[in-house]
Amino acid sequence: FFGRVSFYVFCLFLHWLLTVVSVLSPFAPTDCARWCPLNSRCVNATACRCSPGFTSSSGDIFTNRLENCDDIDECRPPLAVSCGKFADCQNTEGSYHCECSPGYQLASGAKTFRNESENTCQGVDKCQLKPRLCKGRSICINTQGNYTCRCPPGLELNLSDPNVCSDVNECTSGQNPCHTTTHCLNNIGSYECRCRPGWKPIPGSPDGPNNTVCEDVDECSFRPPVCHNSTVCINTVGSYRCRCRRGWELKPGFQNKQTDTTCQGTWLSDPPLLLSSQGLSHFFETVQVLRRDFKLALAQDTIKELIRGVDELLQTPQDLEALPRSEQHRVATNLLAGLEDVLRNISQSLPSGTLTFSAFAGIDLSLKVQEQGDRNVTLSLNQAKMLLSLDEVHGSSDSGPSVVGLVSTPGLGKLLAKAPLVLDPKQQALLRERKEWLGEVSPVLLSDVVSAFVSNKDTQNLSFPVTFIFSHRSVTPGPTQKAFCVFWEHSQDGGGHWSTTGCEMVVTGDASTTCQCSHLSSFAVLMAHGHVQKEDPVLVVITYVGLGLSLLCLLLAALTFLLCKAIQNTSTSLHLQLSICLFLAHLLFLTAIDQTKIKLLCAIIAGALHYLYLASFTWMLLEGLHLFLTARNLMVVNYSSVSRFMKRLMLPVGYGVPALIVAISAASRPSLYGSPTSCWLHPAKMFIWSFLGPVCVIISVNLVLFFMTLWILQSKLSSLNSDVSTLQNTRMLTFKATAQLLILGCTWCLGVLQVGPAARVMAYLFTVINSLQGAFIFLVYCLLSRQVREQYGKWFRGVRKAKAEPENYTLSSRAVSDASTPNTVGSPSAPTALP
Repeated sequence: FFGRVSFYVFCLFLHWLLTVVSVLSPFAPTDCARWCPLNSRCVNATACRCSPGFTSSSGDIFTNRLENCDDIDECRPPLAVSCGKFADCQNTEGSYHCECSPGYQLASGAKTFRNESENTCQGVDKCQLKPRLCKGRSICINTQGNYTCRCPPGLELNLSDPNVCSDVNECTSGQNPCHTTTHCLNNIGSYECRCRPGWKPIPGSPDGPNNTVCEDVDECSFRPPVCHNSTVCINTVGSYRCRCRRGWELKPGFQNKQTDTTCQGTWLSDPPLLLSSQGLSHFFETVQVLRRDFKLALAQDTIKELIRGVDELLQTPQDLEALPRSEQHRVATNLLAGLEDVLRNISQSLPSGTLTFSAFAGIDLSLKVQEQGDRNVTLSLNQAKMLLSLDEVHGSSDSGPSVVGLVSTPGLGKLLAKAPLVLDPKQQALLRERKEWLGEVSPVLLSDVVSAFVSNKDTQNLSFPVTFIFSHRSVTPGPTQKAFCVFWEHSQDGGGHWSTTGCEMVVTGDASTTCQCSHLSSFAVLMAHGHVQKEDPVLVVITYVGLGLSLLCLLLAALTFLLCKAIQNTSTSLHLQLSICLFLAHLLFLTAIDQTKIKLLCAIIAGALHYLYLASFTWMLLEGLHLFLTARNLMVVNYSSVSRFMKRLMLPVGYGVPALIVAISAASRPSLYGSPTSCWLHPAKMFIWSFLGPVCVIISVNLVLFFMTLWILQSKLSSLNSDVSTLQNTRMLTFKATAQLLILGCTWCLGVLQVGPAARVMAYLFTVINSLQGAFIFLVYCLLSRQVREQYGKWFRGVRKAKAEPENYTLSSRAVSDASTPNTVGSPSAPTALP
């Protein structure tokens, strides 16, 4: 029994021991470990517990095998922990810790702590860190938990890197107080004010790096001299220049610079060889005396004596006038070029100011010398005035004073009066286009010959044009005359000729002309007589015969459309207006196109022709539009809509649109109505396009409408089968549409084709076809119309009947008279005598 009890007790103890072990053991039984999730441990065979710092949706202990243990975020609001000031809570897997905020650290130097009681965070002095956060010359300023970088004076923070300071360029930012006599030199963090080249500090003035005041250095006082002995040193502000001595010129091969300027004497060149002229020889003897006795202090007197010498030479040029024309031109070329060079060279030695001088025989001189001043210069003489910009006076390497001169030599007109005129190629092309000025021209001088010169010798292509205003004898150009602004162009053989290249006329009056030129030389205004190009006599005959026939046909057509009631409709109204406009235009063309003597009357005639021909083309456009609309409405048999549309449209468009174009043209360019050769639009400034532009548009539109009409009619003809009336009308419209090529003005495009080898043929075709346009209108719209022919027959029969009625009336009256006369011989009714 005792053994059994002992065994029983032993079994109970073993069971209790296993129960205790199963509860207290940290390891799950074999069955539990198979399904408990990560971050959990087994409680028993049926339950699991999440590890500290983790939880499940069912709580800490769970029995659902689908549960997971997720991390608890202790730092998420509401906060379960407090880290204190200047610290941040950092969550970790299954736990958390506290860290000091950026710029702070624990006093112990540790990195983390658990709660606020352990918080000893304090600010870090980042300016003591290595390597330095603020680089270069920047200064570190410690702040609460952070830092800033500041720059010393003269530096500023770099926009791309706020920890780096960059230099401030005070010389470009306007932050320096440097005097105007100095220039600013930038340094790192600072700047200096230094004297400019050619300047020096003023004695006794502040001479610090930032407040220096300077004065000009007189280089001409240096020893040894800075200039060559053939030149004169002239001190300028901040510099100096070496100028040729009076009466000298720059030596070839030496640039006009400060250090190597070298000059040589210059005067008028020797007279042309093989010339036997006592006056010219005496003049050059005078020039040689002036050259020999020349002194710097007497430069102004030398200029006056030179002008007197030229004046005496041209005052009595009998022996010069006896020379051949070519030799006269050589003498004039030599005098003009030499006088210009001498005056330019001697004038540079004159003091600043203006010199004017007039000689006995009429030579006028005006000179202006200035170091600096107004940008625009004006020189005036008795018969001329010049306006130019000072920018054109100096050459690229010339640092001397500005010299501007203008000299008038009226006596040279005797030597240059018969000189040939060479027109600029552009002017020649324009005149050929106008058919006004072809062949040789014989110019006549209207003004004095005026020579202009400046310090700069290179004046062949000026940036700004020079303006000349000439006063000349009053003259009114004839129909074959034209005034030109010209200059004397030297030729290779020493002679020359008048040329218009680079010069254009701005405005001209009876006694004054304004010119603008892109170069400097010797200028004048002359009148040229030209020859108007003769028209082809065959074309003239064709024009007058064709237009005469067209006038007769247009008159008959207009009367037909006006008096024939049977055919009056919208179409005949269009024909009537077109016939009237063409009749008036052709009539005015034949009778008044050449009335050019009275300028105002010629302008009125040109304006009337402009309007009438534009109106004619506008009615041609309406004709084409009406034909197209009529052909289109054949497809729907709707003629009434075309008539209503055209009646509302035709009169305002037919007469209003041409009036508007002419009004705009006359308001913008009234002076271009009429030309010296005809009362028509002047071709200058593309004014002819006020007519050609609308005409080209109308012809283009009419061509498009014409081909669209043919396409519609072809489609209609191919679809017809039994409608004979419609078929006949459509065929008639097709024939008329073909004839419209002539009536709608489409043949005017032949005028555009008058170029190249076929120009003459095109000119004849254009003249023949368009001169007979009126005849075509009468043929197509009157003679080929059955209704019009029937009406003509009625009128003809009525006229014949009217002539026959008086004759029949006379014969009838005679018969009645004979029948009523009494017969007294053998009459049975005769009374008998009483006995």
